[in-house]
Amino acid sequence: ALFGPPNLAYLATVNADGSPHLAPLWADFRDGMIVLNTADGRVKVENVRRDPRVAVAIHDKENPHPPVAVSGTVVEITTDGAEEHMQELTMRYTGEGWASVDGQVRIMLVIRPDRVLSWT
Repeated sequence: ALFGPPNLAYLATVNADGSPHLAPLWADFRDGMIVLNTADGRVKVENVRRDPRVAVAIHDKENPHPPVAVSGTVVEITTDGAEEHMQELTMRYTGEGWASVDGQVRIMLVIRPDRVLSWT
């Protein structure tokens, strides 16, 4: 229930120099997988292509405790259905339609949760 509006997820990836990279994203949960949507060429995408290990943190916007942290692995990077997925996310998060950006390629990052931590 946490993965969806109005909650933002925070994706942590590893930069080439070993430092962390953190990005807030709209999130979805499908068939036991965390699904994030972004544009190809962004730092987080380059990072997961090099190292698919990630962490995702999320909490309820109205009740931030307990948060949930997921360690996982990006098991798929795909353009298939990514524009439609972005349209769905935009409608769910803003109630408005999404307008594609010329030249931008949308991709979905599909993350297999390997470890889930929650504090109660």
